[in-house]
Amino acid sequence: MSLSTAFLFPGQGAQYVGMGADVYAGSAAARSVFHAADSVLSTSLCHLILEGPAEELLRSHNAQPAILCVSIAILRAAEEALEGSMPTPIFVAGHSLGEYTALVATGSLTLAEGLAIVRRRGELMQAASEATPSGMAALIGLELEPAIAACEGTGAQVANANSAVQIVIGGPREALDLAIERAKEAGARRALPLEVAGAFHTEVMRPAQKGMDQLCAQIDFRQPSTPIIANTTAQPLSTADEIRRELADQLCGCVYWQQSIEYMAANGVERFIEIGPGTVLSGLAKRIVPGVETVAVGTLDALDALK
Repeated sequence: MSLSTAFLFPGQGAQYVGMGADVYAGSAAARSVFHAADSVLSTSLCHLILEGPAEELLRSHNAQPAILCVSIAILRAAEEALEGSMPTPIFVAGHSLGEYTALVATGSLTLAEGLAIVRRRGELMQAASEATPSGMAALIGLELEPAIAACEGTGAQVANANSAVQIVIGGPREALDLAIERAKEAGARRALPLEVAGAFHTEVMRPAQKGMDQLCAQIDFRQPSTPIIANTTAQPLSTADEIRRELADQLCGCVYWQQSIEYMAANGVERFIEIGPGTVLSGLAKRIVPGVETVAVGTLDALDALK
């Protein structure tokens, strides 16, 4: 008897030079995704993904379409290899950027639309980061409510609720420093600075959100084939209007990842399959819902685990 499954798609930070190289070499369906990305973006994204340099791949306007490209390429390679035995998810979810991958995976966006949107998203986020020097830090050992309290009145915000004991906060530099100090006073064991261009999922991104709203107004979102669990509400998105509202809140709003995983588990998901580079999301799922089955599919060899 097959397990009820959800697909998870990683966000920015999962990128590395050479990701997806084996699926590119071994799957015609995957190669077509890479080549489509080059065509849509009029650039050699494929070469950057496979050969680097790493510092260029790290830049938001490259990292975001690169991760989306590789994640969808792996999904298409799995569909090609497994044919009729490919698991059908009852939910899908993506962390931050990964939400756009989820939109492509469920047919709400075409691959070309998804690539173009996240390229622009990366450009807008980079510009917002440069306009306001800011940063992010992972608080270890502090739960959500105390983290929210530590940020109150500082100008910093909770950006990601990744698990019960891993909360990411962000904001302008001085605001972030003050919030970190208050979080440690509240019991955070550590505050780990993240290597990011700026404070994503906070008000620092408001100029980028305005640009995204203008872009999304021009997009014809379609009803997803599978409900997508929204970053900002941890509730399912099933219509184009719901998706548009979610994307209007996503860049400046908190990613409630723990709550998203808990919602899916409470509504029948027995196995989480992370599709794309890295293993962060499957690792978080295992910690959030102890005993749940998790699979990370980032290589051709890993496709066997889906059978």
